[in-house]
Amino acid sequence: MGGVVDLDMDTNMKRLYPLLSVLFLIYWGCEGQGQGSKEEEITQTEVTLWGNVYIVENTTKLNYSGEWDNLGQLTGSIPPEIGNLTNLQILDLSYNQLTGVIPPEIGNLTNLITLNLGDNQLTGPIPSEIGNLTNLTNLNLRSNQLTGSIPPEIGSLTNLEWLWLYNNQLSGSIPPEIGNMTNLQHAVLSYNQLSGSIPPEIGNMTNLDFLWLDVNQFTGSIPPEMFTHSMTHIGLNNNQLTGIIPNEVCDFSFVGLEFRDNQLCPPYPSCVGDYELEGQDISNCDGVVELWEKYYVIEDTDTLDLSDNQLTGEIPSEIGDLINLTILNLSGNQLTGEIPSEIGDLINLTILNLSGNQLTGGIPKEIGDLTNLNELDLSNNQLTGYIPSQLGNLTNLTNFYLNDNQLTGQIPESICDLNIDWSNNNLFNITINQLCPPYPSCIEDYVGTQDTSDCD
Repeated sequence: MGGVVDLDMDTNMKRLYPLLSVLFLIYWGCEGQGQGSKEEEITQTEVTLWGNVYIVENTTKLNYSGEWDNLGQLTGSIPPEIGNLTNLQILDLSYNQLTGVIPPEIGNLTNLITLNLGDNQLTGPIPSEIGNLTNLTNLNLRSNQLTGSIPPEIGSLTNLEWLWLYNNQLSGSIPPEIGNMTNLQHAVLSYNQLSGSIPPEIGNMTNLDFLWLDVNQFTGSIPPEMFTHSMTHIGLNNNQLTGIIPNEVCDFSFVGLEFRDNQLCPPYPSCVGDYELEGQDISNCDGVVELWEKYYVIEDTDTLDLSDNQLTGEIPSEIGDLINLTILNLSGNQLTGEIPSEIGDLINLTILNLSGNQLTGGIPKEIGDLTNLNELDLSNNQLTGYIPSQLGNLTNLTNFYLNDNQLTGQIPESICDLNIDWSNNNLFNITINQLCPPYPSCIEDYVGTQDTSDCD
C-alpha cells in the first residue's frame, strides 16, 4: 500500500512541475524588473553646482548670469564637475566674480549651443578642448583676464556665428584655422595683446559682418583677402600695421571703418576719410610727406592746392621734399612765420602762390632757383626786407605780385631781366610797400604807392 501511495505522490508532484516552473519564471521576472529599476536609478547621475543639484540627463540649460538681476554672486572657480552635464545646450555664467581657469572638462559639453563666461575674472588660457564644442553658435569669453594664445582648435567650431574674446590679455597670433569658421558673423578680438600678421584666411569667412581687431599689437600689411566679401564694420585702429591699405576696401559700403593710429603709408584709397586715417606714423614710409595732418606721396604729387582752408602755423620745411610739384597754392589761409628756404628745391614749380596769409620775414633768395616759374604771388602778407636780386633769374615769369607787404630798400636792377608787361596791373603789382627810389627804369612808372618815409 505504501508503495502505491509513494507512486501516487510522485506522480502528483510531476504533475505540479509545470505549474511550479511558471510560478518560478513569473517570480524571477518580477524580481528582475525590480532590479532593473534600481539600476536605472543608480545610473541617473546628480551634479551639485553652487548649492544646487542637477540631474545630468534632464539638464539642458544652466543660467547663472548676473546681467539682468542680482544673481551674479558666483565666486570661486568653475568646478570640473560641470563637464558631467553632457546634455547642456546653454551654459551662461556671465557677469559674476568667477576666478581660476576654464576647466578642460568643459570640452565634454558637446551639445552646447551657447557658452557665455564673459565678464568674470577668469585667468589662464582658453583650453584647446573648446574645439570639441562643434555645435556652438555663440562663444563669449569677453572681459576676463585670459592669457595665452587662441588655440588653433577653435577652427573646428564651424557652426559658430558669434565670437567675443575682447578685453582679455590674449597674446600670440590669430591661428589661420580661424578661416574654417565660415558661418562666423561677428568676431570681436579687441583690447588684447595679439600680435603677428592678420591671417589672409579671414577672407574665407564669407558670412563675416563685424571684425574688430583694434587695440592689439598686429604688425605687417593688411591682407587684401579680407575685403573679398561684404563686411560692414572693420576695426584695425591702434595696432602697428604697415604698408598700404588695399584698394579692395573701396569695393564695399562700410558703416564702420577704422585704420587710425597705425603705420600705414600713402597713397590712401579715396573711399577712406581723414578721420579714419588719423594718427598714422609714416616715419618708415618711403617717399611720403606729412603736411597739415595729410600725407602726400612724392612721386605722385604734382599739384598741391590747399588754398582757403584755414591752415595755421608755419609752412613746414618738409614741403621742399615734394620735388615733383608743378603747382603750389597755399593762398587765403592763416599761415605765419617765414617762407622756408627749402621751397627753392621745388625746381619744377610753374605756379607759386602764398598770397593772403600772415607770412613774415624776408623773401628767400632760393626762390630765384625756380626758373620754371610762370607765376609768383607773395602779395598780402607781412613780408619785410629787400627784394633779392636772384628773382631776376625767373625769366619765364609772366605774372608777378609782391603788393601789400612791408618790403623795404631798393628794387634790384636785375628785375628788368624779367619778360613781364610792367604796365599791365593784372600781371604785375608791387604797390603798397616801403620800397625806396631810385627805381629801375623798367618799372619806374609802375611802382605805385610806396611809403618812403624811412628812405634816406
